[in-house]
Amino acid sequence: MTNKTSYLIGLIGSGIGGSLTPAMHEKEGANLGLNYVYRRIDLQALELEPAALPDLLDAAERMGYDGLNITYPCKQSVIPLLDGLDPDARALGAVNTVVLKDGKRVGYNTDWSGFARAFQRGLPGAPLERVVQLGAGGAGAAVAHAALAMGARELTLFDSDEARAASLAAELGARFADRVVKSGGDLRDTLAQASGLIHATPTGMAKLPGLPLPAEYLHKELWVAEIVYFPLETELLKVAKALGCRTVSGGGMAVCQAVDALRIFTGREPDAERMFAHFQSLLER
Repeated sequence: MTNKTSYLIGLIGSGIGGSLTPAMHEKEGANLGLNYVYRRIDLQALELEPAALPDLLDAAERMGYDGLNITYPCKQSVIPLLDGLDPDARALGAVNTVVLKDGKRVGYNTDWSGFARAFQRGLPGAPLERVVQLGAGGAGAAVAHAALAMGARELTLFDSDEARAASLAAELGARFADRVVKSGGDLRDTLAQASGLIHATPTGMAKLPGLPLPAEYLHKELWVAEIVYFPLETELLKVAKALGCRTVSGGGMAVCQAVDALRIFTGREPDAERMFAHFQSLLER
């Protein structure tokens, strides 16, 4: 626990005007009795390329920022600019949280831990024998790591880019040597044998509506975990709920990654349920 009560935090990314993260952090900071200011540093609004990242980090340090959240497209490119990495961020090769302290920059990844925490909150006791995941991009890498860290025995990855899925499967297989991690195959057959489905592609977002797979591939024994949170109830979740599947929305990961980042920045314990309630109210506006 620190005696510090004032924090200046930023979010670096492109097209982040609609992000709910600043509001979540500031509200919970205030609830914890902190003077907590959270600013967007939007590459798109500033007409900057990701190549400006080194200058932005230097500027943040000079201006007294205590930390930064990092989002698309900078989660990988920030790594060479840091002095240290938490083991999970190193394993994932992606950083979404940077602490600026004592002249040092240390990177963390709360995407994977946020997904794990949200999963355990929303689907307690869900079986993890055989898990299918759609999507092997940056977010996909974090949630696949989370699934294996939570105890998934067998994980099959599918992606529109088969090479990307195969590459992630090989990385995860090396990291979790006692598990079965593979990619591709017949999606319908694999799902028929599966206990759960993780969805980590952009399909279902307000700007990309629809289902990421044929509805008839789903069955009521599956649990379904979504990472898209705008809208909170995607087409996939609607169809899955109608079948009787247990589901968890992408809102959980969005909130829990912020819970974990706020803890890393301040050393204080945020109230996750209070942050969920605030997140819901922000979405309803």
